[in-house]
Amino acid sequence: MRLRYWIAPLAALLLIAAGWLVVRSGIVFRPAPVELTILALNDFHGYLQPPPGGIRVDDPSDKSKKINVPAGGAEHLATLVKERRKTKKHSIFVAAGDLIGASPFLSALFHDEPTIESLSIMGLEVASVGNHEFDEGAAELTRMQKGGCHPTDGCMGPHPFLGAKFKYLAASTIERATGKPFFPPYEVREFDGIPVAFIGLTLKGTPLIVNPAGVADLEFRDEADTVNALIPELKARGIAAIVVLIHEGGLPTGDYNECAGISGPIVDIVKKFDKAVDIVVSGHTHRAYVCNIDGRLVTSADKYGTLVTEIDVTLDRKTGDVASAKAGNTIVKTELPKDPEQTKLIATYDVLAKPIAARPAGRIAETLSRDPNRAGESVLGDIVADAQLAATAAEANGGAVIALTNPGGIRNSIAKNGDGTITYADVFAAQPFRNQLVTMTLTGAQLKQALEQQFTAPNYPRILQVSRDFGFTFDATRPVGNRVPLETIMFRGAPIDPKASYRVTVNDYLANGGDSFSTFKDGADRRTGVYDVDALDAYFKANSPFVPHVPDRIQRVN
Repeated sequence: MRLRYWIAPLAALLLIAAGWLVVRSGIVFRPAPVELTILALNDFHGYLQPPPGGIRVDDPSDKSKKINVPAGGAEHLATLVKERRKTKKHSIFVAAGDLIGASPFLSALFHDEPTIESLSIMGLEVASVGNHEFDEGAAELTRMQKGGCHPTDGCMGPHPFLGAKFKYLAASTIERATGKPFFPPYEVREFDGIPVAFIGLTLKGTPLIVNPAGVADLEFRDEADTVNALIPELKARGIAAIVVLIHEGGLPTGDYNECAGISGPIVDIVKKFDKAVDIVVSGHTHRAYVCNIDGRLVTSADKYGTLVTEIDVTLDRKTGDVASAKAGNTIVKTELPKDPEQTKLIATYDVLAKPIAARPAGRIAETLSRDPNRAGESVLGDIVADAQLAATAAEANGGAVIALTNPGGIRNSIAKNGDGTITYADVFAAQPFRNQLVTMTLTGAQLKQALEQQFTAPNYPRILQVSRDFGFTFDATRPVGNRVPLETIMFRGAPIDPKASYRVTVNDYLANGGDSFSTFKDGADRRTGVYDVDALDAYFKANSPFVPHVPDRIQRVN
């Protein structure tokens, strides 16, 4: 008799252990769901240390105002990720691209090896490839995954670089020679027997915003078409739960856990996804949001590691699909304890970097802002262009009379602190890509053509920053291709001559047609010079203490 009383409870315990929900009287009601937590990151950009200014969010006491919250840094990020994961039976840490590239000096000096190492230690498992992963070309990204010494600079770090412990995914990035994805298209992980597919995507427009030479052997296909083509394959493998990690994003108007007024490419892309896609982790736009778009959860976690997205997913054990999902972004506050492994890692690289980073570059009278005025011109943009002209004006260095630079290559303002002394690290933060300068001959007609290409994407104009003695006026209401009248393009006080030749300096990103400036590819008599960051460093040294002028080289009408 006693044995009979034990059988039912024992059977119930066995069923519970097998993942079934058991109610009173030992009656089996339905399979118990599996609870999964996805922690997500995007656009880290090598910010091993907290970014200046932290994150800007709504003031909790007055929503009409904004406040800056100190946030970010690998030490605090690792602590938050570990805290969240230790209480979860099933969890995974993923990312949506731009983990490296456009990085601060501490990471960039070592070609972002410290960041790859940091995220590997942190437990990152899978990540989509962003456009900035291609800043140094496809071969260098392969090295980031597999490890090994840099082909030019060798092994610069404190130990051999072993490559990423996490997997890069790139479903829509195709090798032209083979027709196969550059990295695996997806990764499948099982959680208590339920498979979940993570598909990785790079934005289709990558070739337009990276150095074209570095991705010449790759094709970047439509994001939605790529995902939809994979769905039958995943279904055939019995996979119903699908998460997309995409390096493309949206532009909301609300706070970091809201979705007010969401616009941008991500909206149309998600609407085109097959209904089998359950969750979308996005990035690229450096914005934070938690959205429901076309019935799918869509998230983004700002930039520079200031936020972590936590997605709580319920997986239906019977169907294997996502039954529900909800998400929230958590600020990575700098008051969090520092993770000792990350502290050790940062200190190890900092010892090697500090002598170079701390080297004085000069003094500035006020903060040099990269923020554009109404015409798209900035204080720092003018200075960078002037520095590049100074570095290439001598006949021996190229004989330049004009210098032009792209605004996207200027990543940070240079802030005045204390007595205004700035360091090489400050200069590097403003120009982190280490593009070489290229001086070429262009006719006046080609110069006009290049200036018209600022508006190739009319909704996202890329206004070139220009050197002294050069300027132009544009009319944004005129048709694309005719917004910069020839007579308004001025050089040394007179309109340029369309038939005359001018020696013009640009960085090698523009020289190869980056940002859709294809005219620069036709420049003649090319001469390659110093790195852009070194030109800016030398310019400050030669003109310290530096007092900036009011930007007035570019005029906008209408």
